[in-house]
Amino acid sequence: MRAAGVREIGGLVEVFDLPEPDAPGPGEVVIEVAAAGVGNWDNIVRTGAWDVGLTPPMALGVEVAGTVVAVGSQVTDFRAGDEVLGHPLPLSHQGCWAERVVVDAGLIARKPAGVSWETAAAFPVPALTAEQVLSESLKLAENQTLLVHGAGSTTGGLAVQLAALRGARVIATAGPSSAARVTQAGAAEVLDYHDSEWPDRVRELTGGLGADAALNAVPGGSTATIAALREGGRMATITGDPPAAERGIGVTNVYVRPDATQLVELSALLGDGRLTLSVGAVLPLAEAATALEHAISGTKGGPVVLRT
Repeated sequence: MRAAGVREIGGLVEVFDLPEPDAPGPGEVVIEVAAAGVGNWDNIVRTGAWDVGLTPPMALGVEVAGTVVAVGSQVTDFRAGDEVLGHPLPLSHQGCWAERVVVDAGLIARKPAGVSWETAAAFPVPALTAEQVLSESLKLAENQTLLVHGAGSTTGGLAVQLAALRGARVIATAGPSSAARVTQAGAAEVLDYHDSEWPDRVRELTGGLGADAALNAVPGGSTATIAALREGGRMATITGDPPAAERGIGVTNVYVRPDATQLVELSALLGDGRLTLSVGAVLPLAEAATALEHAISGTKGGPVVLRT
């Protein structure tokens, strides 16, 4: 089967042939891949800084949307023909940038009927990240004020939507081109992150106190984010650059993990339109290297997806 990945850790992304997947194990399913998400995290896998369970030559990709074509003997929740999506780590056979992939059936969810393959493929990692930040790291409650620094990003935008659904007041930072979209997502106020004094503006909007909780989704943005928080507040960063704790503020460095229960709930919100996601670019598997470049640069205004 055709796949896109690397022949060695740190190697260039190529398209090559890999063996067809074996029959699924007792708790596994085989998915005919319709689309696969592409994120900057795939470059972390490529360089060997994130171990997803594979050794080269290997297909990259940790987000999948497709149709179940075979099920293991102990799988009862899925059958051939089911349309699914998932963030199925660890990968026991190959990555998701391939024509078919074998995954643990406990790590996938049904794709909502009205959701496109492209949207489904781009959804799992940012949605799970946003959910785990809000519900686990920040424990965001109704009527609290949440700051989302970098709300124009895919994860930041989903965090705005989820926080608004929880009844929180959201103050967001974004570029001018994203401001209207972030407002529509549910932000009460959107500040231009180009203005170096935006943390002062957050404090002004909160009566001089600062936000109760904050998500930093901007590389290098943690220091400014913590400055906009109230004493004893809570901060989570998803960029691997947590600041030193100060003023009694709790700081968490968040790395996404697979969670099928959360993904089922999030997918339901996506299916009924309470969560939305706009894909930035769709490329064929043969252009996987270009797709990864787009994902790293973030120039396409939304997540990047490969169609197989």
